[in-house]
Amino acid sequence: MGIGSVERPERVAVIGVGVLGASVGWNLSQQGAEVVFIDAGRPGEGVTNWSFSWVNASNKTARKSYFDLNVTGMAAHRELSGTIGPDSWWHPSGHLRWADEPAAQAKLLATAALLTTWDYQVEVCTGAEVRRRLEPDLTIPGEVPAVFYPDEAWVHGRHLVGRLVDQAVASGAELRTSTAVRDIGTAGDGSIRTVALSDGSRLDVDAVVNAAGPSASHVAGLVARHLPMRREPGVVTRIECAQVPVRRVMHAPHIEIRPDGDASVVLHSREIDALIDTGEDPGQLARLLHESARRVVPELTNSRIAQTRVAHRPIPADGFPSVGAVPSVPGYYEAVSHSGITLGPVIGRLLASEILNGKRDKMLADFRPERFPS
Repeated sequence: MGIGSVERPERVAVIGVGVLGASVGWNLSQQGAEVVFIDAGRPGEGVTNWSFSWVNASNKTARKSYFDLNVTGMAAHRELSGTIGPDSWWHPSGHLRWADEPAAQAKLLATAALLTTWDYQVEVCTGAEVRRRLEPDLTIPGEVPAVFYPDEAWVHGRHLVGRLVDQAVASGAELRTSTAVRDIGTAGDGSIRTVALSDGSRLDVDAVVNAAGPSASHVAGLVARHLPMRREPGVVTRIECAQVPVRRVMHAPHIEIRPDGDASVVLHSREIDALIDTGEDPGQLARLLHESARRVVPELTNSRIAQTRVAHRPIPADGFPSVGAVPSVPGYYEAVSHSGITLGPVIGRLLASEILNGKRDKMLADFRPERFPS
């Protein structure tokens, strides 16, 4: 059963069916494990559906090992699209970023230079070149420096989760939705044995994967495990428009914008997130996001706000993922990360291998759960 056991688990409960849980469960099912997906709601409709869903490593430079993991995550997405088909979930159209203040512009260019030394694909251009070659409907000034990352992408998270879960179920996995985990039972040696659900059922299992996102700390507590998490809410708005006027994910001054299909655009802003705890009404936050977006993309003037959600990001206390076995609880594994969209396919592959074969991949060495002592 991975760490602390010589047995390969036959039945694995995956708690939380966002992009991380779906990725782990899909990989397990492809290797012959019996998988039970458990979600308090519906697959992919939690944080996964309300994230900015940007696949990247350019924003992950704080630690080289984290950058490397995210680069591998980007490659794993490309591989996955070839395996399950890209359909409506995979959009490798690159990422565009620019700033409107000298200090921010200098930081942007310094990051681009660093990434170049790490062999990351970077193109530095001007606003005029951006309008001519990439995004003709932007108001970006012609002389402003901009950075284009051609290998980056965006993902429709709910569609990806749906595809992975459907394939896993076709391979024999079980899906339990609209039911929460109430208890996790252990044997005399502390190893995982049962999962009790809010619908009154109890499952016999050999292992559990805690991929419960914002509820991961609560699930960890069911096995007397302390998983400290940050409180970091974010507001995301979807706006509807007759024709989507942007072609790729972008970070403009004060606003983040990306397509979300043929008739929708997603908006987010860290500056607007800072207003959440002031008690500002989510509807007003959505209007502020919409106003900022219209200044960058005037074609969005006639669009309308369709949906807004304040979601809590699943971020361990130090900001980095918590992935792998917890040796003190044989059969218990964590898959908790803010960068779930980028990291889902690679974490799914590495953690499934660890669960089934006991292999602790060195790429996860800096992100092991045991750095948070129980």
